Amino acid sequence: MNIRRLLTEAIQSLNSNKLRTSLTMLGIVIGVAAVVSMLAIGKGAQSSITNTIQSLGANLVFIARDGTVTNAAPLTLMDSNAIENSIGTSSSIAAVAPSDQMSTTMVYSGTSTYVQLIGTTLSYQSIRNIKLSSGSFFTQDDYDNSNSVAVIGSQVATNLFPKTPQVVGQKVTMGNNVFTIIGLIANQGGSAAGTSDNQVILPLTTAQVRLVTRSSFKDQISLISLSATSPDSIDTAIAEVKAIMQSRHNIPTNGKNDFTVLSQEAITATATSVTDILTIFLGGIAAISLLVGGIGIMNIMLVSVVERTREIGLRKALGARDSDILSQFMFESLFIGLVGGLLGVLFGWGISQVIRVLASSGSTTLNPVVSLDVVLLATIFSIAVGLVFGIYPARRAARLEPVEALRTE
Repeated sequence: MNIRRLLTEAIQSLNSNKLRTSLTMLGIVIGVAAVVSMLAIGKGAQSSITNTIQSLGANLVFIARDGTVTNAAPLTLMDSNAIENSIGTSSSIAAVAPSDQMSTTMVYSGTSTYVQLIGTTLSYQSIRNIKLSSGSFFTQDDYDNSNSVAVIGSQVATNLFPKTPQVVGQKVTMGNNVFTIIGLIANQGGSAAGTSDNQVILPLTTAQVRLVTRSSFKDQISLISLSATSPDSIDTAIAEVKAIMQSRHNIPTNGKNDFTVLSQEAITATATSVTDILTIFLGGIAAISLLVGGIGIMNIMLVSVVERTREIGLRKALGARDSDILSQFMFESLFIGLVGGLLGVLFGWGISQVIRVLASSGSTTLNPVVSLDVVLLATIFSIAVGLVFGIYPARRAARLEPVEALRTE
Protein backbone atom coordinates (compact mmCIF):
# COMPACT_ATOMS: atom_id res chain seq x y z
CA MET A 1 0.00 0.00 0.00
CA ASN A 2 1.61 3.27 -1.10
CA ILE A 3 1.89 6.48 0.90
CA ARG A 4 -0.57 8.42 -1.29
CA ARG A 5 -3.29 5.83 -0.79
CA LEU A 6 -2.65 5.70 2.94
CA LEU A 7 -2.89 9.48 3.13
CA THR A 8 -6.09 9.55 1.10
CA GLU A 9 -7.76 6.87 3.22
CA ALA A 10 -6.62 8.56 6.46
CA ILE A 11 -8.09 11.90 5.38
CA GLN A 12 -11.35 10.26 4.27
CA SER A 13 -11.66 8.32 7.51
CA LEU A 14 -10.91 11.31 9.73
CA ASN A 15 -13.11 13.57 7.63
CA SER A 16 -16.09 11.28 8.20
CA ASN A 17 -16.27 12.54 11.79
CA LYS A 18 -14.94 16.09 11.71
CA LEU A 19 -15.92 17.11 15.23
CA ARG A 20 -14.30 14.13 16.90
CA THR A 21 -11.16 14.49 14.81
CA SER A 22 -10.95 18.22 15.57
CA LEU A 23 -11.31 17.70 19.31
CA THR A 24 -8.65 14.97 19.24
CA MET A 25 -6.30 17.19 17.28
CA LEU A 26 -7.00 20.07 19.67
CA GLY A 27 -5.26 18.21 22.47
CA ILE A 28 -2.08 17.97 20.36
CA VAL A 29 -2.40 21.61 19.27
CA ILE A 30 -2.63 22.84 22.86
CA GLY A 31 0.22 20.60 24.00
CA VAL A 32 2.59 21.68 21.23
CA ALA A 33 1.59 25.34 21.64
CA ALA A 34 2.35 25.14 25.34
CA VAL A 35 5.76 23.58 24.73
CA VAL A 36 6.71 26.07 22.00
CA SER A 37 5.56 29.14 23.93
CA MET A 38 7.14 28.08 27.23
CA LEU A 39 10.50 27.28 25.63
CA ALA A 40 10.35 30.52 23.63
CA ILE A 41 9.61 32.56 26.75
CA GLY A 42 12.41 30.79 28.62
CA LYS A 43 14.93 31.54 25.88
CA GLY A 44 13.69 35.11 25.63
CA ALA A 45 14.07 35.61 29.38
CA GLN A 46 17.58 34.18 29.23
CA SER A 47 18.52 36.52 26.40
CA SER A 48 17.02 39.52 28.22
CA ILE A 49 18.88 38.79 31.45
CA THR A 50 22.16 38.13 29.63
CA ASN A 51 21.86 41.35 27.63
CA THR A 52 21.08 43.32 30.77
CA ILE A 53 24.15 41.95 32.52
CA GLN A 54 26.32 42.58 29.47
CA SER A 55 25.01 46.14 29.20
CA LEU A 56 26.41 46.91 32.65
CA GLY A 57 29.85 47.19 31.09
CA ALA A 58 32.71 45.10 29.76
CA ASN A 59 35.04 42.78 31.70
CA LEU A 60 33.48 43.74 35.03
CA VAL A 61 34.51 42.50 38.46
CA PHE A 62 32.46 43.25 41.58
CA ILE A 63 33.63 43.28 45.21
CA ALA A 64 31.09 43.23 48.04
CA ARG A 65 31.00 42.49 51.73
CA ASP A 66 30.28 38.85 52.58
CA GLY A 67 27.32 39.04 54.93
CA THR A 68 27.59 35.35 55.82
CA VAL A 69 30.86 35.91 57.71
CA THR A 70 30.53 36.83 61.38
CA ASN A 71 31.84 40.32 62.18
CA ALA A 72 32.85 40.89 58.56
CA ALA A 73 34.67 44.17 58.09
CA PRO A 74 32.77 46.63 55.88
CA LEU A 75 34.03 47.77 52.52
CA THR A 76 35.46 51.27 52.73
CA LEU A 77 36.57 53.98 50.38
CA MET A 78 40.14 53.21 51.48
CA ASP A 79 39.75 49.66 50.12
CA SER A 80 38.74 51.09 46.76
CA ASN A 81 41.61 53.59 46.84
CA ALA A 82 44.10 50.78 47.53
CA ILE A 83 42.87 48.87 44.48
CA GLU A 84 42.92 52.02 42.37
CA ASN A 85 46.47 52.81 43.47
CA SER A 86 47.56 49.42 42.13
CA ILE A 87 46.57 50.34 38.56
CA GLY A 88 50.01 51.84 37.92
CA THR A 89 51.72 48.52 38.65
CA SER A 90 48.95 46.21 37.40
CA SER A 91 48.38 45.30 33.78
CA SER A 92 45.03 43.64 34.47
CA ILE A 93 42.99 46.40 36.17
CA ALA A 94 41.81 49.29 33.96
CA ALA A 95 39.58 51.38 36.28
CA VAL A 96 37.91 51.28 39.69
CA ALA A 97 34.68 52.87 40.97
CA PRO A 98 33.41 52.61 44.56
CA SER A 99 29.68 53.05 45.11
CA ASP A 100 27.33 53.43 48.04
CA GLN A 101 23.84 52.20 47.29
CA MET A 102 20.56 52.72 49.09
CA SER A 103 16.86 53.11 48.38
CA THR A 104 15.08 56.38 48.95
CA THR A 105 12.14 58.48 47.81
CA MET A 106 12.48 61.27 45.28
CA VAL A 107 9.84 63.99 45.27
CA TYR A 108 8.88 66.57 42.65
CA SER A 109 5.92 68.94 42.96
CA GLY A 110 3.95 66.59 45.22
CA THR A 111 4.73 63.48 43.16
CA SER A 112 7.05 60.88 44.66
CA THR A 113 8.75 57.72 43.40
CA TYR A 114 10.93 55.06 45.00
CA VAL A 115 14.42 54.93 43.48
CA GLN A 116 17.72 53.14 43.81
CA LEU A 117 20.28 55.75 44.81
CA ILE A 118 23.94 55.28 43.85
CA GLY A 119 26.68 57.53 45.14
CA THR A 120 29.87 56.96 43.18
CA THR A 121 32.85 58.49 41.38
CA LEU A 122 33.40 59.72 37.83
CA SER A 123 34.86 56.37 36.74
CA TYR A 124 31.47 54.74 37.26
CA GLN A 125 30.14 56.11 33.97
CA SER A 126 32.77 54.42 31.81
CA ILE A 127 33.03 51.24 33.88
CA ARG A 128 29.28 50.63 33.93
CA ASN A 129 28.71 51.89 30.40
CA ILE A 130 26.27 54.64 31.41
CA LYS A 131 24.91 56.42 28.32
CA LEU A 132 23.00 59.69 28.58
CA SER A 133 20.13 60.79 26.34
CA SER A 134 20.43 64.40 27.51
CA GLY A 135 22.47 66.52 29.90
CA SER A 136 25.79 65.38 31.32
CA PHE A 137 27.37 63.29 34.05
CA PHE A 138 28.63 65.02 37.17
CA THR A 139 32.11 66.57 37.06
CA GLN A 140 35.18 66.42 39.26
CA ASP A 141 34.18 69.82 40.65
CA ASP A 142 30.76 68.42 41.62
CA TYR A 143 32.53 65.52 43.36
CA ASP A 144 35.10 67.67 45.18
CA ASN A 145 32.49 70.15 46.44
CA SER A 146 29.73 67.64 47.23
CA ASN A 147 27.35 69.49 44.91
CA SER A 148 23.67 68.55 45.04
CA VAL A 149 23.38 67.24 41.49
CA ALA A 150 21.87 64.02 40.20
CA VAL A 151 21.65 61.93 37.04
CA ILE A 152 18.39 60.01 36.80
CA GLY A 153 17.12 56.97 34.87
CA SER A 154 14.39 57.06 32.24
CA GLN A 155 11.81 55.35 34.46
CA VAL A 156 12.40 57.89 37.23
CA ALA A 157 11.84 60.69 34.71
CA THR A 158 8.63 59.06 33.49
CA ASN A 159 7.32 58.67 37.03
CA LEU A 160 8.12 62.20 38.16
CA PHE A 161 7.81 64.22 34.96
CA PRO A 162 5.15 62.54 32.78
CA LYS A 163 4.23 65.87 31.13
CA THR A 164 7.55 67.69 31.33
CA PRO A 165 9.62 67.42 28.12
CA GLN A 166 12.72 69.07 29.59
CA VAL A 167 13.90 67.08 32.59
CA VAL A 168 17.45 68.44 32.86
CA GLY A 169 17.52 71.47 35.16
CA GLN A 170 14.50 70.44 37.25
CA LYS A 171 14.73 70.53 41.06
CA VAL A 172 13.82 67.45 43.11
CA THR A 173 13.90 66.60 46.80
CA MET A 174 15.51 63.62 48.52
CA GLY A 175 15.38 63.63 52.28
CA ASN A 176 15.69 67.26 53.35
CA ASN A 177 17.91 68.20 50.42
CA VAL A 178 17.14 69.74 47.06
CA PHE A 179 18.99 68.32 44.04
CA THR A 180 19.33 69.59 40.50
CA ILE A 181 18.95 67.06 37.69
CA ILE A 182 21.91 67.45 35.33
CA GLY A 183 21.57 64.32 33.19
CA LEU A 184 19.09 61.74 31.93
CA ILE A 185 20.25 58.13 31.41
CA ALA A 186 19.21 56.58 28.10
CA ASN A 187 16.44 54.02 28.35
CA GLN A 188 17.88 50.58 28.93
CA GLY A 189 14.69 48.57 29.35
CA GLY A 190 14.24 45.25 31.12
CA SER A 191 13.36 44.41 34.67
CA ALA A 192 16.38 42.30 35.52
CA ALA A 193 18.75 43.32 38.29
CA GLY A 194 21.15 46.03 37.25
CA THR A 195 18.93 48.08 34.94
CA SER A 196 19.66 51.82 35.20
CA ASP A 197 16.12 52.95 34.40
CA ASN A 198 15.14 53.32 38.05
CA GLN A 199 18.50 54.58 39.30
CA VAL A 200 19.63 57.97 40.53
CA ILE A 201 23.38 58.57 40.36
CA LEU A 202 25.15 61.34 42.26
CA PRO A 203 28.65 62.07 43.59
CA LEU A 204 29.71 59.71 46.38
CA THR A 205 30.78 62.70 48.49
CA THR A 206 27.32 64.21 48.12
CA ALA A 207 25.60 60.98 49.13
CA GLN A 208 27.79 60.52 52.20
CA VAL A 209 27.47 64.13 53.36
CA ARG A 210 23.77 64.74 52.68
CA LEU A 211 22.02 61.36 52.64
CA VAL A 212 23.98 58.66 54.48
CA THR A 213 22.97 58.42 58.15
CA ARG A 214 25.54 55.93 59.44
CA SER A 215 26.93 56.81 62.85
CA SER A 216 30.14 54.87 62.20
CA PHE A 217 32.26 53.93 59.20
CA LYS A 218 31.51 57.18 57.41
CA ASP A 219 33.60 56.03 54.46
CA GLN A 220 31.77 52.71 54.24
CA ILE A 221 30.60 51.74 50.75
CA SER A 222 28.34 49.03 49.34
CA LEU A 223 30.23 47.85 46.27
CA ILE A 224 33.48 48.24 44.36
CA SER A 225 33.22 47.89 40.59
CA LEU A 226 36.29 47.53 38.44
CA SER A 227 36.97 46.75 34.82
CA ALA A 228 39.73 44.42 33.69
CA THR A 229 41.88 45.47 30.77
CA SER A 230 40.65 42.52 28.67
CA PRO A 231 38.56 39.35 28.99
CA ASP A 232 41.76 37.32 29.30
CA SER A 233 42.95 39.37 32.28
CA ILE A 234 39.80 38.96 34.42
CA ASP A 235 41.20 36.01 36.41
CA THR A 236 44.45 37.89 37.04
CA ALA A 237 42.51 40.97 38.14
CA ILE A 238 40.46 38.88 40.57
CA ALA A 239 43.62 37.34 42.05
CA GLU A 240 45.20 40.79 42.51
CA VAL A 241 42.06 42.23 44.09
CA LYS A 242 41.81 39.33 46.53
CA ALA A 243 45.44 39.80 47.55
CA ILE A 244 44.90 43.52 48.18
CA MET A 245 41.70 43.00 50.14
CA GLN A 246 43.20 40.19 52.25
CA SER A 247 46.12 42.44 53.11
CA ARG A 248 43.88 45.37 54.09
CA HIS A 249 41.49 43.22 56.13
CA ASN A 250 44.32 41.25 57.78
CA ILE A 251 43.10 37.92 56.44
CA PRO A 252 45.65 35.09 56.26
CA THR A 253 46.18 33.39 52.91
CA ASN A 254 44.16 30.32 53.89
CA GLY A 255 41.69 32.26 56.01
CA LYS A 256 38.00 32.95 55.39
CA ASN A 257 37.50 36.10 53.32
CA ASP A 258 34.98 38.61 54.64
CA PHE A 259 34.33 39.84 51.11
CA THR A 260 33.18 38.27 47.85
CA VAL A 261 34.58 38.83 44.38
CA LEU A 262 32.37 38.07 41.38
CA SER A 263 33.07 38.52 37.71
CA GLN A 264 30.53 39.49 35.10
CA GLU A 265 31.17 36.16 33.39
CA ALA A 266 30.32 34.25 36.58
CA ILE A 267 27.11 36.23 37.05
CA THR A 268 26.12 35.61 33.43
CA ALA A 269 26.88 31.89 33.75
CA THR A 270 24.80 31.64 36.93
CA ALA A 271 21.88 33.52 35.38
CA THR A 272 22.06 31.31 32.29
CA SER A 273 22.09 28.17 34.41
CA VAL A 274 19.04 29.31 36.38
CA THR A 275 17.08 30.22 33.25
CA ASP A 276 18.05 26.92 31.63
CA ILE A 277 16.61 25.02 34.59
CA LEU A 278 13.50 27.21 34.55
CA THR A 279 13.04 26.66 30.80
CA ILE A 280 13.36 22.90 31.16
CA PHE A 281 10.90 22.98 34.07
CA LEU A 282 8.35 25.00 32.10
CA GLY A 283 8.84 22.82 29.02
CA GLY A 284 8.38 19.68 31.11
CA ILE A 285 5.11 20.95 32.55
CA ALA A 286 3.90 21.92 29.07
CA ALA A 287 4.86 18.48 27.73
CA ILE A 288 2.37 16.90 30.11
CA SER A 289 -0.44 18.41 28.04
CA LEU A 290 1.09 16.71 24.99
CA LEU A 291 0.81 13.36 26.77
CA VAL A 292 -2.81 14.13 27.53
CA GLY A 293 -3.31 14.82 23.84
CA GLY A 294 -1.66 11.48 23.05
CA ILE A 295 -4.08 9.69 25.36
CA GLY A 296 -6.89 11.42 23.47
CA ILE A 297 -5.52 10.01 20.21
CA MET A 298 -5.42 6.51 21.67
CA ASN A 299 -8.97 6.83 22.97
CA ILE A 300 -10.36 8.03 19.64
CA MET A 301 -8.48 5.40 17.65
CA LEU A 302 -9.82 2.66 19.92
CA VAL A 303 -13.34 3.98 19.36
CA SER A 304 -12.61 4.05 15.64
CA VAL A 305 -11.53 0.39 15.70
CA VAL A 306 -14.80 -0.62 17.38
CA GLU A 307 -16.90 1.40 14.94
CA ARG A 308 -15.05 0.05 11.91
CA THR A 309 -14.84 -3.61 12.96
CA ARG A 310 -17.01 -4.80 10.09
CA GLU A 311 -14.98 -2.72 7.63
CA ILE A 312 -11.77 -4.30 8.93
CA GLY A 313 -13.26 -7.77 8.64
CA LEU A 314 -14.37 -7.11 5.07
CA ARG A 315 -10.95 -5.74 4.07
CA LYS A 316 -9.20 -8.78 5.54
CA ALA A 317 -11.68 -11.13 3.88
CA LEU A 318 -10.78 -9.51 0.55
CA GLY A 319 -7.08 -10.15 1.12
CA ALA A 320 -5.82 -7.23 3.22
CA ARG A 321 -2.85 -8.27 5.36
CA ASP A 322 -2.36 -7.46 9.04
CA SER A 323 0.39 -5.04 8.05
CA ASP A 324 -2.04 -3.18 5.74
CA ILE A 325 -4.57 -2.68 8.55
CA LEU A 326 -1.78 -1.74 10.97
CA SER A 327 -0.39 0.82 8.50
CA GLN A 328 -3.82 2.34 7.90
CA PHE A 329 -4.57 3.04 11.56
CA MET A 330 -0.99 4.08 12.33
CA PHE A 331 -1.12 6.55 9.47
CA GLU A 332 -4.33 8.07 10.80
CA SER A 333 -2.81 8.67 14.24
CA LEU A 334 0.37 9.95 12.60
CA PHE A 335 -1.66 12.39 10.51
CA ILE A 336 -3.40 13.73 13.61
CA GLY A 337 -0.06 14.19 15.39
CA LEU A 338 1.60 15.88 12.41
CA VAL A 339 -1.19 18.33 11.58
CA GLY A 340 -1.83 19.03 15.26
CA GLY A 341 1.90 19.65 15.75
CA LEU A 342 2.13 22.14 12.88
CA LEU A 343 -0.96 24.01 14.05
CA GLY A 344 0.41 23.95 17.60
CA VAL A 345 3.69 25.55 16.45
CA LEU A 346 1.75 28.40 14.82
CA PHE A 347 -0.46 28.78 17.90
CA GLY A 348 2.57 28.73 20.20
CA TRP A 349 4.27 31.42 18.11
CA GLY A 350 1.14 33.53 18.42
CA ILE A 351 1.07 33.10 22.21
CA SER A 352 4.73 34.13 22.46
CA GLN A 353 4.02 37.31 20.48
CA VAL A 354 1.12 38.17 22.77
CA ILE A 355 3.45 37.71 25.75
CA ARG A 356 6.00 40.00 24.09
CA VAL A 357 3.38 42.74 23.59
CA LEU A 358 2.10 42.41 27.16
CA ALA A 359 5.66 42.58 28.51
CA SER A 360 6.40 45.68 26.43
CA SER A 361 3.27 47.40 27.73
CA GLY A 362 4.59 46.81 31.25
CA SER A 363 8.00 48.38 30.42
CA THR A 364 9.69 44.97 30.44
CA THR A 365 11.94 43.86 27.61
CA LEU A 366 11.09 40.25 26.82
CA ASN A 367 11.42 38.90 23.30
CA PRO A 368 10.40 35.21 23.20
CA VAL A 369 12.62 33.27 20.82
CA VAL A 370 10.89 30.63 18.69
CA SER A 371 14.01 28.99 17.30
CA LEU A 372 14.21 26.29 14.63
CA ASP A 373 15.33 23.66 17.14
CA VAL A 374 12.24 24.34 19.29
CA VAL A 375 9.96 24.03 16.25
CA LEU A 376 11.61 20.77 15.17
CA LEU A 377 11.55 19.38 18.71
CA ALA A 378 7.87 20.15 19.19
CA THR A 379 6.90 18.81 15.75
CA ILE A 380 8.90 15.60 16.13
CA PHE A 381 7.53 15.11 19.63
CA SER A 382 3.95 15.53 18.40
CA ILE A 383 4.54 13.00 15.61
CA ALA A 384 6.10 10.61 18.11
CA VAL A 385 3.10 11.01 20.41
CA GLY A 386 0.79 10.22 17.50
CA LEU A 387 2.78 7.10 16.63
CA VAL A 388 3.25 5.83 20.17
CA PHE A 389 -0.37 6.26 21.21
CA GLY A 390 -1.58 4.89 17.89
CA ILE A 391 0.33 1.62 18.13
CA TYR A 392 -2.04 -0.20 20.49
CA PRO A 393 -5.27 0.64 18.61
CA ALA A 394 -3.58 -0.20 15.29
CA ARG A 395 -2.33 -3.57 16.53
CA ARG A 396 -5.75 -4.33 17.99
CA ALA A 397 -7.33 -3.62 14.61
CA ALA A 398 -4.74 -5.70 12.75
CA ARG A 399 -5.30 -8.74 15.00
CA LEU A 400 -9.05 -8.93 14.43
CA GLU A 401 -10.16 -12.23 12.89
CA PRO A 402 -12.12 -11.66 9.64
CA VAL A 403 -14.97 -14.03 10.59
CA GLU A 404 -15.43 -12.55 14.04
CA ALA A 405 -15.20 -9.03 12.65
CA LEU A 406 -17.86 -9.69 10.03
CA ARG A 407 -20.22 -11.10 12.68
CA THR A 408 -20.02 -7.89 14.71
CA GLU A 409 -23.24 -5.90 14.68
